[in-house]
Amino acid sequence: MKLLLAEDEKELSNALCAILKHSGYEINAAYDGKSALDLALSNEYDVMILDIMMPKMNGLEVLENIRANNIDTPVLLLTAKAQAEDKITGLDAGADDYLAKPFNMGELLARLRAMTRRSEKKTENSDIICGNSKLDRTTFELSGPKASFRLAKQEFQLLDILIKNKNKKTEALKTAKLIWGEKAKEDVIVIYIAYLRKKLESAGSNLIISDTKGGYILEG
Repeated sequence: MKLLLAEDEKELSNALCAILKHSGYEINAAYDGKSALDLALSNEYDVMILDIMMPKMNGLEVLENIRANNIDTPVLLLTAKAQAEDKITGLDAGADDYLAKPFNMGELLARLRAMTRRSEKKTENSDIICGNSKLDRTTFELSGPKASFRLAKQEFQLLDILIKNKNKKTEALKTAKLIWGEKAKEDVIVIYIAYLRKKLESAGSNLIISDTKGGYILEG
């Protein structure tokens, strides 16, 4: 299970990494908010832990950016603040849980287990229905009235983003970076849009991908 840990106190981060690795997690550690956001946008995680008070970008700003990019990975916020209004702010920003420092490591692990169980249960029943087509998150299968196709991972990720932003412009370069990382170029989207158009047409889907200046719109 892959986990992003964003904690600027390096001694605490090192201790958490050691315990989390021992508990079976694969860890990517970040020590500031900007690095955490870059990792979150360029990798897939099962769960994220974000400290609120971090340099360059605080945990709430990272969280808001993650959610704005349609990343629904479970997020646990860590903070030295325990006031009710801080909890409300974090939860309203899209956090799944909240833990105040200092905390018991056993409680942190229990909360992570609970969050990932909820996420797995949600994924089990998370077919995406759009128009007359269905997209299976587990198998990456696109099903329409005429045919079904198993999509490549990147095709699935692209179509998932387009569906989540249906009837809204999806910026090509920004989307490319979400899927292929910061070094991605806009050209790669053109190729994969062509792949998706062909498969949607063959499946008999009534969804249409339209070009706009610098982006695409999935109409449905």
